[in-house]
Amino acid sequence: MRRFRRLLTGAVALAAVLPLVPGAPAGAAPAPNSRCGQQITPSSIIPVLPCDDFARILAKAANTVPDEGQLAWQQRPVTAFTHYGMNTFTNREWGSGAEKEETFAPSKVDTDQWMRSLKSAGVSQVMLTVKHHDGFVLYPSRYTNHSVVASPWWLSTKDCVKLPEVQAAREKAQGERANNPSAYWQVRDAGCANARGDILADYVASARKAGLKIGVYLSPADGSELTSSFFAEEVKAVEAKVAKGESLSIEERAVYEDRANKPAGQGRYGSGSAVTRRTIPTLVPGDDRAAALAAGKLPKFSVDEDDYNAYYLNQLYELFTQYGPIDEMWLDGANPWRGAGVTENYDFTTWFKLIHQLSPNTVTFAGPAGVRWVGNENGRARTTEWSPLPTTGDPRTAHNEELFLGGAEAADLGSRAVLADPSVRYLQWAPAEADVSIRPGWFWHPSEQPKTPRQLVDLYRESVGRNASLLLNVPPGTDGSIAPADSAALAAFGTAIRRTESVNLTAPSPGQPTSPAVRAVTDDALATSWSPERGALEGTLEIPLSGARTFDQLRLGEDIRHGQHVEGAVVQALKNGQWTTVATVTTIGYSRIVTLPAPVTTDRVRVQVTQSRARPYLSTFALYRTVEPRLGVH
Repeated sequence: MRRFRRLLTGAVALAAVLPLVPGAPAGAAPAPNSRCGQQITPSSIIPVLPCDDFARILAKAANTVPDEGQLAWQQRPVTAFTHYGMNTFTNREWGSGAEKEETFAPSKVDTDQWMRSLKSAGVSQVMLTVKHHDGFVLYPSRYTNHSVVASPWWLSTKDCVKLPEVQAAREKAQGERANNPSAYWQVRDAGCANARGDILADYVASARKAGLKIGVYLSPADGSELTSSFFAEEVKAVEAKVAKGESLSIEERAVYEDRANKPAGQGRYGSGSAVTRRTIPTLVPGDDRAAALAAGKLPKFSVDEDDYNAYYLNQLYELFTQYGPIDEMWLDGANPWRGAGVTENYDFTTWFKLIHQLSPNTVTFAGPAGVRWVGNENGRARTTEWSPLPTTGDPRTAHNEELFLGGAEAADLGSRAVLADPSVRYLQWAPAEADVSIRPGWFWHPSEQPKTPRQLVDLYRESVGRNASLLLNVPPGTDGSIAPADSAALAAFGTAIRRTESVNLTAPSPGQPTSPAVRAVTDDALATSWSPERGALEGTLEIPLSGARTFDQLRLGEDIRHGQHVEGAVVQALKNGQWTTVATVTTIGYSRIVTLPAPVTTDRVRVQVTQSRARPYLSTFALYRTVEPRLGVH
């Protein structure tokens, strides 16, 4: 999925004139504390100035805090990714953009079943790939014909008396599509419509009914919008490789298989079209939003963009105004045809502004005050994982993976050594998101099998347990449902985590006298915490248990409303009258889980914070006894 993660665009080349409006997220403009020597005000984005010495930079890092949307996001530890689309029906991981819409032809799409399966895993948010790199769109967009409207899925032909009329309207749209990107959208209501044809709407409705938050992935890369001339040259190059007996990449195989077709869109991607003043949303003939826009009930924006950036902005507008609220907006930086001479200059500055003006609390993947890629597709975070990170440029102006020192895959993104680098220009709250698929591929393939519940539990501990969120992809199959094997693995995984964490062995028994500090760290509330006395950076909290208890896992957590401060801590158990260290950690952050090599039995434990950037706020301390996952046990 991230095969082209390092092929991001360089400096933003397009000038945006999107006006700033009230309600922008925290950190959306340089804070008034930016002058050296003035008091540092906590914010999600803080500039670093030439006059800042290291002590002040460290203080700014300690005052870098999540905004409202990020704080809510970090309390949703597991998100389910749903890769579903054209690739599901071509048995590919990567599409060409020249697929014919009739290829997307599910017999059903049971989004309620998806949510039941995903919720059994304990997820609190779900995220749909509304458009992958092939450009096929899972909702009726006004700006492309390459969508569900043009597929057989959109129709319910059984007992439809208007079928001849509908077919005539669709044939007319097909004839006009080359010059009219809204041709199929304009006939969406011609008749014989499948009540569940809008897959995004169905997905959102099912998720909300299940009490889940919503994420959307809209790929910036779009093969359907490549020019026909470029695609023809790609076909020639691939055919030449085939003639020589050379192997093809997965992208080249898609081009070869679709060589008789042409890209399904308007040729807007990397076309070199002129940058001109545009209005977002750009109305199309018969646009049903015209009256609301004229009455000021919907916002509009003026931007200077080329054809493709305008297309992308228009689709973002559709998503937020028709399907919102959207809790996470996911967009990568894939620019996969750069090596072949076609590059689209993504205007991230304006994309991020539009998103945050339409929905201030939406967290944007790789956006300002958003979330970031953990650096691998294995679902594993670093053992030292920071959320306040230094960047080499303004996070509002670029896909943020370009701005982290050493790149998103660097082993160290936020230590004191990185903070001291002279190239640091900003600090921002950027928590890690660890993505992985339950199957070897991101899309469903009949030959693949899901990970075991045991493997999923291990991934949870190495992501959520290391101050990251787990983004677990679960792809539905061609039958429109999540496979039974996947559902069973998800349920066993979710049950094991839930049963393990439902019993906190540090919780006092009824009537047991406890100190306010102990109650603060054992009550499962983020807002209550313990700090060392007199503002010290180090300290010890002793916790008596209600009798001898045996545990093999422990959890620590900071009240991240104050930032992430702890750089070192140990947990000790009293054994035979001696304090014995059972766990040593560096960073804690929102959640740090340690699995011990063997169970420990004790009636007293203590936490020692050994190093901090600023006053630590320990909000969580829990001891667990592991419940192993078992298939069939819910």
